Amino acid sequence: MSVPQLLRHPWTVFLGRRTLRLLLSLGFVLTASFAMIRLVPGDPVRAALGVDAAPDLVAARRHALGLDTPFLSQYWHYLGGLLHGDLGTSLVTGTPVAEMIRTRLPATLEIAGLAFAATLVVALPGGLLAAVRTRDGRRPRTELAFTAVTAGMAGVPDFVLAAGLTALLAVGLQLLPVAGAAGVGSFVLPVLALSLAPTAVLLRIVRVEALKVLNEDYLRTARSKRLSPARRYLRHAAPNTATAALTVAGGLLPALIAGTVLVEKVFAWPGIGSAMAQSAVAQDFPVVQAMVLVLGTTVLLAGLLVDVLLAVLDPRSAIREM
Repeated sequence: MSVPQLLRHPWTVFLGRRTLRLLLSLGFVLTASFAMIRLVPGDPVRAALGVDAAPDLVAARRHALGLDTPFLSQYWHYLGGLLHGDLGTSLVTGTPVAEMIRTRLPATLEIAGLAFAATLVVALPGGLLAAVRTRDGRRPRTELAFTAVTAGMAGVPDFVLAAGLTALLAVGLQLLPVAGAAGVGSFVLPVLALSLAPTAVLLRIVRVEALKVLNEDYLRTARSKRLSPARRYLRHAAPNTATAALTVAGGLLPALIAGTVLVEKVFAWPGIGSAMAQSAVAQDFPVVQAMVLVLGTTVLLAGLLVDVLLAVLDPRSAIREM
């Protein structure tokens, strides 16, 4: 294949378009995280040194950090640091922020990845099963119970779920650790707290999509050929339902990853979410700024992966999308 043909190939155009969208979004997240921290009322240097710190010491610290320079000068200096892997230094601990992220990011990705996987593993077959059991108005009580339970679960905030799960499973029944990352059991509560609400939302959407698929002509043809229910549902219904479900699941990713901030705080999980919450209280803006940038980048990269996966599953609709 020649270079011009390669450049015009649908996959090349698709990946180029998605990469450009990613870079533009990253630029927005970077600029927004930088500006947001500096527009928040309060003096982070004064907060770090204490209210009784001498004015000369505060002024010297601000000068050392470049906070007494114009906004644009600070922004260009920040961009230059990013290009060299410098995310700044914590005002409170003096620790390089890049080192904090290196040690804490894996813990956040572990519970976020497990929560997303748990959401898909439960919602895809669960929503399809609910559609099969309740299609054509069958089992109205089952449909009512399914709708009520999933609506209730979807409406409960992550931190409320975290507190309730802790009270029930950790304090009341003493089945799981209350907090910290000590063994496999410590993953259960954070993952449950993060995944229950997205699972409920995705269950409802998968059921609705599956009900549409079950009424398609090719499913009626499969039934007329007396194919087994397992073959009809797993081979014909599930793949078509999965495409729509993954699209929705990709939209749930930002809320799921953002939820790690509060969930990690509740369970004292050693990830970047808990560090971000502590740093926000202490007005340690280099840490908060870097954590927002990392979480935003993680969301964007995860969305790109979902887009590519959807293109692999259904190239005719995804790759040709303009």
